[in-house]
Amino acid sequence: MARANLVLVVLFLAIISLPLAANVTGHDGADPAAENRELAPFPSVRETWRQPAVLLAKTSAWFEDHFGFRAALVRWYGESRLFVLGVSPTTAVVKGGGGWFFYADDKAIEDYTNDPPMTASEIENWKTALVAARGWLNARHIAYVFAIAPDKHVIYREHMPASIREVAPVSRTDQLLAAAADAGIAVVDVRASLIAAKGADRLYQKTDTHWNDRGAFVAYRRIIEAVRAQDPRVPPPWTRADFSDATRDVDGMDLAGMMGLTRVLREADLRLVPTRPRLARVVDPDGADPTAELGRLVTEIPGSTLPRALIVRDSFASRLVPFLSEHFSRAVYLWQNDFLPDDVLRERPDVVVQEIVGRHLYNFVPSPELVR
Repeated sequence: MARANLVLVVLFLAIISLPLAANVTGHDGADPAAENRELAPFPSVRETWRQPAVLLAKTSAWFEDHFGFRAALVRWYGESRLFVLGVSPTTAVVKGGGGWFFYADDKAIEDYTNDPPMTASEIENWKTALVAARGWLNARHIAYVFAIAPDKHVIYREHMPASIREVAPVSRTDQLLAAAADAGIAVVDVRASLIAAKGADRLYQKTDTHWNDRGAFVAYRRIIEAVRAQDPRVPPPWTRADFSDATRDVDGMDLAGMMGLTRVLREADLRLVPTRPRLARVVDPDGADPTAELGRLVTEIPGSTLPRALIVRDSFASRLVPFLSEHFSRAVYLWQNDFLPDDVLRERPDVVVQEIVGRHLYNFVPSPELVR
């Protein structure tokens, strides 16, 4: 019995030492492309040697993200939960029907169930912010368009689990649109257009939070139509005939990464390839992809006299950038929710588009006082 216990202890110590041994021999267990987050970097001893506690904490964080065989263990865990038990490996992702996955964090479930609704004071605060932004811009002869991007669960409700149910019939998007209409604000509601178009095309990614090219194209047309109603110098939106369909097989996207299954899940990325040249080019940062998720991205059309635009946006605008940029001599995209007058004064646009995803109406509180 003593010998058996000794063998068991030795075997246990050998197994738990394997990850560290793998690191010592130069094998990094991380797979940065497999998870939808930034992994902890190795600490700089030069910066932390005077603070042993900080060095220890950063080393521990690095090891937790890079220990040997970590990527494989994460993948095996995700596969066992999803394919054996039939449930999502993480509470951040909802497993829907037909291979669809939905985002569950950042108040996405509350947005789906419409609970809780905005209070009267919250609605009034939003209305005050929109009216202040519109008035400040109009006094400077600048067009203003406010757009709400619907989450995937709004357009593809039929793929959500039956166990998650709508609590109230009116959403926060409905409440804000009604308040904006009452104030005469040009608000773009793309939900009906997307629902009408989804019968002919899949408009959102199955393993990602966002719309694909074809969904973004539907929203882009509505946004440009709203802009043109205030500034006719902006050219009409491109038509579907200006693009050819293309499909490419890709690794699972952000929701797959949250489950540790980027390398396991795959889907068809339904793209639109322009049949006429795109003129807009990214000038800042130089060489960046137009769909890159950057805090500040600038496109220009060389030699163009078209109006200039400032787009206040979140991640849903990334797929809009290649479409919108063709309509402005210079377009500046700022990743933020707040409307800040100083940004406008610095960029001197003719048009301001403010885009926000519907679920952010739960956790973003506008600040009317920012508009002087």
